[in-house]
Amino acid sequence: MKKYRTRMMLAAVLGLLVSAGVATPTMAEVGSVAVVFTKGGFIVGVGGGEGVLTFRGKKYPFTVSGMSVGFTVGASTTKFTGRALNLRSPGDLAGSYAVVGAGGAVAAGAGGVQLQNAKGVILQLSGPRIGAEVSAAVGGVTIAMR
Repeated sequence: MKKYRTRMMLAAVLGLLVSAGVATPTMAEVGSVAVVFTKGGFIVGVGGGEGVLTFRGKKYPFTVSGMSVGFTVGASTTKFTGRALNLRSPGDLAGSYAVVGAGGAVAAGAGGVQLQNAKGVILQLSGPRIGAEVSAAVGGVTIAMR
């Protein structure tokens, strides 16, 4: 009988802590992202664009800039959409993202990328690419909130 009462008391205390929010950890959330990115170059590629993060029902505009060094020829515009994982606040999206990869598009095609910043935010983006650009380059992307 003592064990039963002890368990009931423990369950009641845990229930109070959980309902008060004390025992629940802060969870990272997911936001949706839409970006238009234009890139061009010969050997060194330079690009930039604008986007919008939708997080907790609100829209947060941002700018994107980037550069790649390696084999890059041509120009393209990509309309990316996707998800931003591991967000705790909209400002977590800002920062530098390293990109290593190869891709290409001729006339029109699809492009996809997964990036991560120092805050642990992961961007999973994909979308149609318009233009003629082929690349096998190492580069970086910087996102700044507006």
